[in-house]
Amino acid sequence: MGCGGFSCSRNALIALNTMYILIALLLIILPAVAKSKAHVDNLSVIGGIIASGVFLLLVSVLGLIGAVRHHQVCLFFYMIILFIIFLFEFLFSILCLVVSDAQIEKLVKESWESESTELQESIQESLCCCGLNKNDTECSLPPDCAAMAPPTVSPTTAPDNSCGTLLHQYARHGLNYCGGLGLFFAFTELVGVWLAVRYRNQKDPRANPSAFL
Repeated sequence: MGCGGFSCSRNALIALNTMYILIALLLIILPAVAKSKAHVDNLSVIGGIIASGVFLLLVSVLGLIGAVRHHQVCLFFYMIILFIIFLFEFLFSILCLVVSDAQIEKLVKESWESESTELQESIQESLCCCGLNKNDTECSLPPDCAAMAPPTVSPTTAPDNSCGTLLHQYARHGLNYCGGLGLFFAFTELVGVWLAVRYRNQKDPRANPSAFL
């Protein structure tokens, strides 16, 4: 039987949904790590990517059941839900990539001001930074970081050791990474929709022909 046959479509759909499970785990874990590293809690677009990963994980299980059993109802809802997930994942991925530096700066500032003093100090120690911006004169580098910092001859030549600059860089990197990752995997979901439509309309040669819907 050629690759366009029932068995080939069935095996391809099973393999594709197995891959979707791995992709879903990546869409859940990696954006969460990027968001945590950036220390910016109000990056809702990254939350959208994570939510897409959760729904993709659930619909992949539905797709596996539909593929193994050639279940018409499961395959129908699988196609609809997977296409909706594609739309949302595509949207949130684009939003991640088009967030401006001014918006990131605003989000970083709001997140920093909402954090407790203890958490701010913890961030300063872990990132070896001081305050939200370079003009913050109310803090100093942690002792371990200050010992590693090069001496400066004047305030104008001092390096920018502010936490805001580092958090901005981490947030930008995280958004670009999550947006690119989500956008790439979103288009693979269209393959799943097409394959499910094709497989659903094929007859199972092992089944009773009169039972085919």
